[in-house]
Amino acid sequence: MPNPAPPTTLWSKFPLKTGHRWLNLLLLFVPAAIALDLLHAPPLLIFIASALAIAPLASVLGEATGALAAYSGPAFGGILSATMGNLTEMIIAIFALRAGHINVVKASLSGSIIGNLLLVLGLSLLVGGVRHPVQRFTRTTSAMNSTMLMIAVAALVMPAVFNLTLFGTLQHGDINLEHLSLWTSGVLILLYLLNLLFVFRTHRAVFQNSPGGGDAHSTNEAPQLTRAQAFLSLGLATVLIAVMSEVLVDQIAPVTRALGMTELFVGVIVVALVGNAAENSTAILMARRNKMDLSMSIATGASTQIALFVAPVLVFLSVALGHPMTLVFNGFEIAAIILSVLIVEMISSDGETNWFEGAQLLAVYAIVAVAFYFVPE
Repeated sequence: MPNPAPPTTLWSKFPLKTGHRWLNLLLLFVPAAIALDLLHAPPLLIFIASALAIAPLASVLGEATGALAAYSGPAFGGILSATMGNLTEMIIAIFALRAGHINVVKASLSGSIIGNLLLVLGLSLLVGGVRHPVQRFTRTTSAMNSTMLMIAVAALVMPAVFNLTLFGTLQHGDINLEHLSLWTSGVLILLYLLNLLFVFRTHRAVFQNSPGGGDAHSTNEAPQLTRAQAFLSLGLATVLIAVMSEVLVDQIAPVTRALGMTELFVGVIVVALVGNAAENSTAILMARRNKMDLSMSIATGASTQIALFVAPVLVFLSVALGHPMTLVFNGFEIAAIILSVLIVEMISSDGETNWFEGAQLLAVYAIVAVAFYFVPE
């Protein structure tokens, strides 16, 4: 009689599935961050502990969503995974908006787009290229994501041009800018919904035949949790991420003052990396396994979702929270996003990658990060 399978725990199941074993250790920072906050420890320690705590929770949340998507069927499951893919960033942004850190939220959005395209993809190409001299991928999904990102760039450029043309300076409280941002956000959300319809319904066969098509967050592995376990894990992770996000956001002001950093730099580099840590490691892991289609889809697809769904939704939520946020980004953020999209398109145009192209993307990210550090408020 075969030996029964060893028991598995709810929290350890997910990281073991996707190779995130090291994230289990970071779960210790959840109680540590709460304890430090209650003890009124130095803000920097609380900020670091809460940031490190969010990474494994984001991994659990992502894997729970993937399990529920597997039970839901390809069409609805793909939509579920795509929509919930950036829930961690959304939660952090909501707490930041509620606290009035509008500049941090906008910087984290632009930083997520830039970081996914340059840092995450760069590390993926570098790590994968070290083991595999040439890695190939289909252009179907990456080409569509590049087009969608350019449309999103146009949506970000127009409010800034409108503002500079009429006012000459950024005036975030202007009612016309708020209305323009709301209408633009509505168009982007509609386009995002049409994209889901295109990928998961009308042209599903095309993307299913593409190795990296369809759901960018799926690794085509059978779910290792029951529906009940997945729902419980999703709920617990969401609640704890909300708690850690509130703790993190409360430390932004004292940390920026203590370190002499601007909210722009903290948002673009630090906050943007926190919510994406688990997903970033998945993209790198897939590249290391020579699954470059999936790695490219995760990196470019995450940026597309931020631009077409997360940012527009936050514009509407900001009005409800009493801190209206416009889509007026500063010229440096827009320039960095445009450069990131163009460089990734140039590197991926031939359908193959190598480690040196990854090094090139990382070099650009380093230059952008240093520049953001010196950009004044």
